[in-house]
Amino acid sequence: MSTLNIDDTLAPPSSTPVSSVSDVARLINNSAHKNSYARWIVFLALGGVFLDAYDLTTLSYGIDDVVKEFGLTPALTGLVTSSIMIGTIAGNLIGGWLTDKYGRYTVFMADMLFFVVSAIAAGLAPNVWVLIGARFLMGIGVGIDLPVAMAYLAEFSKFTGKSNKASRLAAWCPMWYAASSVCFLIVFALWFLLPAGHANWLWRASLLFGAVPALLIIAVRSKFMNESPLWAAKQGDLTGAARILRQAYGINAHAQETGQRVDEERARQAGSFRLLFQKPWRERTLVTAVMNICISFEYTAIAFFLPSILARFLGAGVFETISASLGLNALFAFTGGLLGMRLAWKFQSRHVAIAGFALQFIALISLALVGHPQAAAGVVFAILMLGLWLFAEGFGPGAQMMIYPALAYPTHIRATGVGFGRSLSGIGSALALFILPILQAAYGTNMFWIVSLAAIIPIFFLLIIRYEPTRQDIDDLNDTGEHHV
Repeated sequence: MSTLNIDDTLAPPSSTPVSSVSDVARLINNSAHKNSYARWIVFLALGGVFLDAYDLTTLSYGIDDVVKEFGLTPALTGLVTSSIMIGTIAGNLIGGWLTDKYGRYTVFMADMLFFVVSAIAAGLAPNVWVLIGARFLMGIGVGIDLPVAMAYLAEFSKFTGKSNKASRLAAWCPMWYAASSVCFLIVFALWFLLPAGHANWLWRASLLFGAVPALLIIAVRSKFMNESPLWAAKQGDLTGAARILRQAYGINAHAQETGQRVDEERARQAGSFRLLFQKPWRERTLVTAVMNICISFEYTAIAFFLPSILARFLGAGVFETISASLGLNALFAFTGGLLGMRLAWKFQSRHVAIAGFALQFIALISLALVGHPQAAAGVVFAILMLGLWLFAEGFGPGAQMMIYPALAYPTHIRATGVGFGRSLSGIGSALALFILPILQAAYGTNMFWIVSLAAIIPIFFLLIIRYEPTRQDIDDLNDTGEHHV
């Protein structure tokens, strides 16, 4: 871990005492000092999100070539596409628990190794079983990375203002879509660069490329990353928390021992899944679970199968399909994500999420009704509905699925809560990847009727359970959360 050449035992002049997690939260929230160090940590956390999205997107185009190369049956195709999601289920559970139990820094510095090894193994896979195993390992890396990244975004940001916690957490969504667009750009470039007779190498080259940014992130992280001051304070390391405040925020702080022993029971409870189902966290866990399952199911239906959907609508070849996929991601999804960052510091999380789900429901019903359009006007309408869905995902559910749990749980179970929700998201995605090809073959575009249920169900839960995570900083409430349920 990075350290400063400062005698941590001495309180500098005009130094502020730190004796609890709440003290650390207040100092961060009230800090007027601008420091690039904290911004670097936020940037690196988002860099991990970028890589997560890239690795999850790489086979959305190349799966047809994989099927041809290995002669896959529909069942094996479903296993290939779902293996990475199955890995994320285990990775999210393990990553969330490890992050809360042993710290953000340690987990964040280790998880990139999964991406390097799995990207190389998947890109060079000699058979389908090696590919499945590599994608599973890649999923573990993705699963470990997201909970710790969200913890960093929440704990190195202020609670209010333009660059507040909610806004920076929402930034994961445009970063995700930026990675998806980069993935399509890389495929686009390779499509031109590779000889015509070797176009089937596209999927291997795009998978191998995933190791490059992972190695870069490892190198940069080793220089800039530090532990979360909130987590350090929670573990009773007030001296470490004060040091990180000085380094990341330029806040003159020193540890003030209160004479009280660290709550050993709370220390043992760090990363406890059992706490997620106790009051006052139980209702929040239910909303988190429903949102993650439903969002991942409909996202998989649209985003993963976007190239094949466009190919049917446009009746076009590789060039036109990749171009349309890239354009929709850049114009609608990425733009929606940027809007979500702005909405996150102005409006309540619940309200934004409900608005996004409602627009997605309208888009999915419209796609089901339009079916396979023959006229040009019908094709344009169908593409616009895909764009509407992606835009609503960017500013609404996509952003709020991270904001809600990251701000609803305190430091000692934050990553665990995010990881638990994301593990359910992995279950939703894995099921979607496995059954949607079957539904698509049986019902065609009528499958959108089924997918639309995933957009309407979360609205009812958000209306019934009215907890609002952006109303008050959970880390400034002595870890109870009782004050604003």
